[in-house]
Amino acid sequence: MSTEAYSAFYARFNPEQLAAEVLQGSLDTGLNVCVEICDKWASDPDRVALYYEGVERPAQALTFAQLQTSAARFANYLKSQGIGKGDRVSALLPRCPELLIVILGTLRAGAVYQPLFTAFGSGAIAYRFERADTRLVVTDSANRSKLDGVKDCPTILRVTEEGAATHEDADFHAQLQQQSDQFEPVMIAGDDPFLQMFTSGTVGKAKGVAVPARALLSFYVYMKYALDLRPEDKFWNVADPGWAYGLYYAVTGPLLLGHATHFNEHGFTPDTTYEMIRKYGITNLAAAPTAYRLLMVNDHLLPEGESMGLRVASSAGEPLNPEVVSWVKRRLGCPVMDQYGQTETGMTCCNHHALEHLERAGSMGYSMPGHRVVALNGAYEEIEAGETGQLAVDVQSSPLFFFDGYTWGEKDPFQGRYYLTGDVVISHGDGSFSFSGRDDDIITTAGYRVGPADVESTLLEHPAVAESGVVGKPDPQRGAIIKAYVVIKPMYDADDSLKQSLQTLVRERLSTHAFPREVEFVTELPKTPSGKIQRFILRNRAREEFDQAI
Repeated sequence: MSTEAYSAFYARFNPEQLAAEVLQGSLDTGLNVCVEICDKWASDPDRVALYYEGVERPAQALTFAQLQTSAARFANYLKSQGIGKGDRVSALLPRCPELLIVILGTLRAGAVYQPLFTAFGSGAIAYRFERADTRLVVTDSANRSKLDGVKDCPTILRVTEEGAATHEDADFHAQLQQQSDQFEPVMIAGDDPFLQMFTSGTVGKAKGVAVPARALLSFYVYMKYALDLRPEDKFWNVADPGWAYGLYYAVTGPLLLGHATHFNEHGFTPDTTYEMIRKYGITNLAAAPTAYRLLMVNDHLLPEGESMGLRVASSAGEPLNPEVVSWVKRRLGCPVMDQYGQTETGMTCCNHHALEHLERAGSMGYSMPGHRVVALNGAYEEIEAGETGQLAVDVQSSPLFFFDGYTWGEKDPFQGRYYLTGDVVISHGDGSFSFSGRDDDIITTAGYRVGPADVESTLLEHPAVAESGVVGKPDPQRGAIIKAYVVIKPMYDADDSLKQSLQTLVRERLSTHAFPREVEFVTELPKTPSGKIQRFILRNRAREEFDQAI
């Protein structure tokens, strides 16, 4: 398949025509997302929607038709509970078939799906439930205990092993079996939400992001032109659906194109990754840079000369360095493209596999069709080639841009016609950009974005902590690790036992990916005259520590 020139395609891109071609319903008169990503393809009884590789359970394949039936049953269960249009329904589940059934059934009922990452602690879960007024949560036995510490927990529906009864919660499969497999999809408008996300901030708790149905068009463009997902591809996005990249582009995106997705319940290791690629003949792979770095570090596990059969690979979450790009080409036998986006916006700036344009090592690429991405100086003016500025989206010139602001007005990220990403980039003058850094304190560790305020507030729950400052410290494998500088109260001892106690607290209350791998006790934190912690000083200190250790 020949590639079209990016510039020509971008210039003639027509969002109205795209909507007419892609959507069965209408953004104006109504649609149902479950219909768009499942029912539309269910007329072929053999068309597979999900290939599942389990840990305890055998591998399984589910068709669109099977998922349509199960989604209808779950939607009927929601209706029986008085849950419907606009209500938030959540899942605390691993990558398993039931997770996909919950997502699809929620969307069929016109409700809003709210993801939860299984590594979240009770504090992070409770906050999201309270903020979103969540009506129902579906979990399994392995994750059920995380809900014990959640005050005012919504109704719990539990996925149990076959024959394993539970007297505490309603049983997922038993409840679905009692329901009809027919459910008329509830229609929503293009501006109505279908996903309720949360994204980390530098001040306060995570901010709400309600994703409207019109985001489907943006998802489609990313899948088709950046990832170059073709009908003959075997597609695997390694990202967890508990996060935006996984939910947008490992679930919604491929199913929207009528394409099967893959769930691997095993934890990410080089061995499980290669086994998955071999078993399912994966040709189109998407993952965070951390995954590629981990494969590269364990290069010895890939036999010399083995062809993995990959056609293309893509990366998102943080910049790819040239060494990883070279390794993927040499050892995995395919090009890897770097692409950029946020929870708020989806992907907006990409190197496109399906469109021909100049590629620069380390560059995040060009505006995704339907978007106009620019870089601004301190006066919010668009900058020239070679200059550094804040990456922004020109909302007025971006018909597929779908973010309208944080759900509960937690912050205003707009400046005139621009949405400000908070990321600093270098402009190459030809519409492409390279990432330079953040203009705030957000930490990207192993592809996860962590707000230091979340970690700091969790640390303050410990009786020994007077105050803390949390920053990212460079790390060759994870990109960065979380480091906490902690001031403790006089009656406590600054020892290893206290460090471990603080790390455990963050793991259990916040999440396992957000705990500080390093804790350093200090007598005071650098502050502004008004008392605000100067994290940039701590960041510089952590970087110096890293440089000295090399």
